[in-house]
Amino acid sequence: MAASAELAGGGSEEAAAEEEPRGLQPGAAPFGNFPYYSRFHPPEQRLRLLPPELLRRLFPPEGTEMRPILGLDVGCNSGDLSVALYKHFLPLQDGETCSDASRELRFLCCDIDPVLVKRAEKECPFPDALTFVTLDFMNQRARKVLLSSFLSQFGCSAFDIGFCMSITMWIHLNHGDHGLWEFLAHLSSLCHYLLVEPQPWKCYRAAARRLRKLGLHDFDHFHSLTIRGDMANQIVQILTQDHGMELVCCFGNTSWDRSLLLFKAKHTLETLRIPESLTEEGKERNRLRF
Repeated sequence: MAASAELAGGGSEEAAAEEEPRGLQPGAAPFGNFPYYSRFHPPEQRLRLLPPELLRRLFPPEGTEMRPILGLDVGCNSGDLSVALYKHFLPLQDGETCSDASRELRFLCCDIDPVLVKRAEKECPFPDALTFVTLDFMNQRARKVLLSSFLSQFGCSAFDIGFCMSITMWIHLNHGDHGLWEFLAHLSSLCHYLLVEPQPWKCYRAAARRLRKLGLHDFDHFHSLTIRGDMANQIVQILTQDHGMELVCCFGNTSWDRSLLLFKAKHTLETLRIPESLTEEGKERNRLRF
């Protein structure tokens, strides 16, 4: 379940940093908002671990008045992974078009960088189904306004599923231990299910090293962090012990050795039936099998 202490693909980030001009290097984007992220972390590495029918299993259609499944992608960068996830989970039936299916799945995708968001909006092939917005997720007032506005369109107060893909480290480095705890608290209160890809501790050291290499100021909280070590396990503990979520399964690790962890809010048990194939039996907490 836990991420390895070694990052198998760590060298790819360093190589990409060497290729980019100074202003575009990962070290020059201390919020993780660097361009061309998918060059060295392609979406396909996540998608191969995620069953395409996952959302249908979690949210089977009920009744005649269906609303779309609502997803929240936090830290969407330029939208490559957001679009890939949407296409991967798009529930196309025989003879059905993407336009038809878009009524069944809607994503709100946010990032702190307006330049990346603008690029995502421009290049998105599903503008009716994916909404991209500039948002500092840690800004409570802005977060509440934007998310509430989106959810109110569908008469909802929470998202069905949230995606937090390699974002936890940047929140942690920029907002400290309490910031990470608050970030996970906000997400768990906003989503019935949560898919998290935590960065292992080796990535923290690499991010700090890149800043120093560029002669930039170190992360304010790096040396004072007490939440460290096995970050996947740390995040599991915070979400399950502090924020009322339950670990459903781990889908495995990407080629750069980051775990994909699926959580559900415990109150979800009262409103949604969890598919038997997604519940843990005994001590098994590894890959999901369909």
